Amino acid sequence: MRKVIVNIAVSLDGYIAHEDGNIDWLSMVEVPGEDYGYATFYDTIDTVVMGRKTYEKLLSFGIPYPHSQKQSYIISKTLSGSKNQSIVFFNGDVKTLVTDLKQLDGKDIFIDGGAQLVQSLLKEKLIDNIVISTIPVLLGGGIRLFNGELPFQKLQLLRTKSFDSGLVQFHYTLV
Repeated sequence: MRKVIVNIAVSLDGYIAHEDGNIDWLSMVEVPGEDYGYATFYDTIDTVVMGRKTYEKLLSFGIPYPHSQKQSYIISKTLSGSKNQSIVFFNGDVKTLVTDLKQLDGKDIFIDGGAQLVQSLLKEKLIDNIVISTIPVLLGGGIRLFNGELPFQKLQLLRTKSFDSGLVQFHYTLV
């Protein structure tokens, strides 16, 4: 069965963005030629699920949509239908969507944010793996990755890797 994987960067104090959605602080760990394993990870997935705010943030960069070669589901209460064959705006039950996607043949499923989507899938115990890249910065406020009531879930650490930039990556599976 396909795995559902969250791969996300956070500040040391647990934020994925400033309150206004700004993520400029991520650039502090940019190193020429270093992708922190993203290309290898990206080859293992063929489906992307993300929230509308994350989708709109990606579009705000003025670059082509980065997941155009993957099937994308944008979770939204305000957008519906399909933008094209690879982008579907979904406003139904996320649990049903992800459960159905897991049953299909294919590669793994990438949850590309945001926090609300990650939290809702954790509540439904639909996340299989979490890769958290911790950036050495304290934001002091903003949008938390884990915010609110989550059920108790045990995680097993698969590996860690530290980089010269100060980024530390943690790979977990939920057990």
